[in-house]
Amino acid sequence: MSGKVYLVGAGPGDPELLTLKAVRMLAQADVVLHDALVSREVLQMISPAAEVIDVGKRAGRKLLTQDEINALVVSYARTRKTVIRLKGGDPSIFGRAGEEIEALRRASVEYEIVPGITAALGAAAAAGISLTDRRIASQILLTTFSRGTDGSVMDWGAVTSATTLVLYMPGAEYAEVSTRLLEGGLPADLPCVIVSHATGSSQDLRWSNVGRLACEEKLPAPALLIVGRVASHEIEDLRTSFWPGDGKNLNLPHVSVI
Repeated sequence: MSGKVYLVGAGPGDPELLTLKAVRMLAQADVVLHDALVSREVLQMISPAAEVIDVGKRAGRKLLTQDEINALVVSYARTRKTVIRLKGGDPSIFGRAGEEIEALRRASVEYEIVPGITAALGAAAAAGISLTDRRIASQILLTTFSRGTDGSVMDWGAVTSATTLVLYMPGAEYAEVSTRLLEGGLPADLPCVIVSHATGSSQDLRWSNVGRLACEEKLPAPALLIVGRVASHEIEDLRTSFWPGDGKNLNLPHVSVI
């Protein structure tokens, strides 16, 4: 094995949010295998001499399976010095980095992770809110609404009045998301915000609440949903709202949102 694989986070879209190390590695790359969520502006920062391969997913259809991507990355590491596996956001947050790391380890390929700004942070910045506003939020729960077999069951026992819930990939039917959240015990008037194409040139936001979410028009993917008292411009008014006793004695049912 002569090469090294770098799992690089491309951030949420804005190329200026890349780390200095990510920029340097893209300029030195011999080959770059990128996901569909990597923005055009970030792709333009790749060395002109590098081979660029799109291994992303379009409209729910994968160009390659995950096993095929793993094999391709390992194969390039045998003949290329610098192999970049470029992922939207941060590689370790819903980026299947774990599967690729396992494949690299088994093949005895040297690798390094270059973190990126995950979509949750990009979306919060776009909305101008703090995910952990100390007045009303003390924890963040990151999850997905994907319906694949690799999803996990939402642990509603971890949700309190001080939780900011961030749903990656909320899907095309906000009504279903709204129903699941209401069934989980979240109040209908709990604020939420949908952020589409966070930090990108086509960024769009829609402020809503859990109950009204069912009627909201779908924003273009990639989108992300932030649910919680931080998703409001009226933080001071929300300090003691929604949950009796400020969420200290919650008894929420255990339901799945996958």
